[in-house]
Amino acid sequence: MHYYSSQPNYKYLVVGTDVSIPLSNGKYTKEINFDNAATTPPLTSVMKAVNDFAPWYSSIHRGTGYKSNLSSEIYDATRKTVADFVKMDRDYSTVIFVKNTTEAINKVSNKLSQVIHNGIILSSFMEHHSNDLPWRKNFNMDYINLDHKGNLSLEDCEQKLKKYNGKVRLVTISGASNVTGYKTDIHAFAKLAHRYGAKILIDGAQLIPHSPIDMKPSYSNDHIDYLVFSGHKIYAPFGSGVLIGPKNVFKYGSPTQVGGGTVKIVTPKSVMWDDVPYKEEAGTPNIMGVVALNASLMEINKLGMHNIENMELNLTEYTLNKLNRIKDIIIYGNENNCDNRIGIITFNIKGLHHSVVANILSKEAGISVRSGCFCAQPYVQKLLYLTKNDINELKRNPRYPRPGMVRISFGLYNDYSEVDILIELLEKIVKNKSYYLKKYPSKHHKISSSARY
Repeated sequence: MHYYSSQPNYKYLVVGTDVSIPLSNGKYTKEINFDNAATTPPLTSVMKAVNDFAPWYSSIHRGTGYKSNLSSEIYDATRKTVADFVKMDRDYSTVIFVKNTTEAINKVSNKLSQVIHNGIILSSFMEHHSNDLPWRKNFNMDYINLDHKGNLSLEDCEQKLKKYNGKVRLVTISGASNVTGYKTDIHAFAKLAHRYGAKILIDGAQLIPHSPIDMKPSYSNDHIDYLVFSGHKIYAPFGSGVLIGPKNVFKYGSPTQVGGGTVKIVTPKSVMWDDVPYKEEAGTPNIMGVVALNASLMEINKLGMHNIENMELNLTEYTLNKLNRIKDIIIYGNENNCDNRIGIITFNIKGLHHSVVANILSKEAGISVRSGCFCAQPYVQKLLYLTKNDINELKRNPRYPRPGMVRISFGLYNDYSEVDILIELLEKIVKNKSYYLKKYPSKHHKISSSARY
């Protein structure tokens, strides 16, 4: 990996990068947003598309007016944009529009619960809660273990597939971790799942905005059966999400949510459901969100996902190199390089609670990061080597320090100068812990310099 003093300036492509925010000293500065794993600001092209479409907005699929027909055409054409973006096999799969990744996974869980009654769902200890909790309510589960760096173990996955001897019906894993940035070899896991008679679902919330993806044809052993992601993580924060899955899974049985738009015929005693994907999109669809998503994917295609990935990884390696030179910085996951990762780095400063560090960065330099467990508590617990006693203490003592980390997550518009500001302030914090603790006291108990969080 190579990093440079100059790079493409994509700030003009993103809304809000020129907004000034107040600091603790009363001065104003331009915000530095390193919290892109949580959500991303809209692209200027997305805002233009939404505003340009607004006068033509109308109901879809059932209206007969010109605006209604136009809205329907745009809505349905976006399915092709999505399919092409992820290289979907359109004979095998369908695109269903939802609100976000969480709703998509819940929908798959609820749908599979109609046809799977004794099977096992195999997830992992790396997952966001949204790829864990929806499965717990409907299925028996087991979890793929991690290696010492927090990466998914392909060997453990195979051991568990062998152990359950054909009872694992679905392997559901993240394409990239929202905690460590670790990028899963999704096709290796797909090939393994298919070898043992299981399907695979990829939570693409973090992967899709930062790395190219190829779902591959359905006849390929490493084909991706289900793929889910959110528009708000790929610069289209208008409440749209995507579920891609096999047509034949959603073809039969009742929809997971019923209501207007899901039927062909209704009588007092019978219902004939509509075809896929319409039967799974109950109610008036979020047309504005779909327009936004379409504009975002088209802009990303122009920029080139490989170019975006390389730029973000260059920035990540530059940051890792700087962080590793600062005393008392603890980096989680792969602290050395950008092998198999996206642009996410999590760290702590010895002797300072993660929430304190995040607050200092915001108040002193206008740097937005995320701190905590990032809706992935089992994963963070393992990375921090928390014991059962630690977890029991957390349950019974609200004043016990909440475990967690500080997360930096890059977007296509971040640059080296922003990283330099971050590094300079982190160096000051490490050298002047007592000063900053007095200025920004923690609501948690004081923790020692050897604390893991």
